[in-house]
Amino acid sequence: MIAEAMKGVHEFILARNPGLEKLDGDLDLIDSRAINSLAFVEFIFLLEELTGVQIDPEDVNLDDFRTLDAIEARFFSRKAS
Repeated sequence: MIAEAMKGVHEFILARNPGLEKLDGDLDLIDSRAINSLAFVEFIFLLEELTGVQIDPEDVNLDDFRTLDAIEARFFSRKAS
């Protein structure tokens, strides 16, 4: 389940960044502009769809979206618990 959901995250990012061939878990997605401000809202909707949980904008911490490792820990690890 987690691996499949993270596959969706990978596909989203790679589809919007044709220059990226591979995503490392520690790549800074924000500083590298792999997720830019225009795609951020769409990315939030994707995470909501994949997790089945609504994301409260008041509860958003940019560091939760900074790397794939952080995204997995914040949005997918709790479901496994």
